[in-house]
Amino acid sequence: MPLVNMPKTQRGQETLDILCAAAERVFYKKGYHNSTIKDITSEANIGLGTFYIYFNDKKSLYVHLLSDYSKFIRKAISKKISHFTDRRDIEREGLVAFLEVVRDNQYIYNIIWESLYIDKKLFVGYYEDFARHYINYIEIAQEEGEMRKLNPETVAYVLMGIANFVGLRYTMFDKRDNFDDIADDVATIYNEGLFFPLK
Repeated sequence: MPLVNMPKTQRGQETLDILCAAAERVFYKKGYHNSTIKDITSEANIGLGTFYIYFNDKKSLYVHLLSDYSKFIRKAISKKISHFTDRRDIEREGLVAFLEVVRDNQYIYNIIWESLYIDKKLFVGYYEDFARHYINYIEIAQEEGEMRKLNPETVAYVLMGIANFVGLRYTMFDKRDNFDDIADDVATIYNEGLFFPLK
């Protein structure tokens, strides 16, 4: 059986969505190791047997959530930056998109970072996959003369690190409605440290 047995009907998809949303809440409140499948199905108000229509076990559901988060975040960023062509603008707007996602989805940080204690390979794989996508765009920007030709992998992790910890500060430690001033400050750091001067 694959990671998730994807439903073939609208109703099945709705049930899967309810199950995943319930799992997020349970994992957030109790942590992965203290949560049971029964906790999740009770939270979702569905029968225990329904769980096994979609997943083999609790870990399969957890890994599915991680995969969904990665796609969800990348999709939100892609939508936000779709009208921009200059890499400076793309990085700034991409940061804003990321901050908005983690602000509006309070479970994301907890569930992603808990993967380090569940299975280190999941944690490493999550960020390696995210970095792989990022590296492709960094290499293009370098070839087009927008970014300095530094090691693309190093650049990707620097940018990801900035986004993650700025996100912690302004969405978890203290929630903000607007991130423009934060993004402007970070963009200044980017522009003076990564990008060639404007001609």
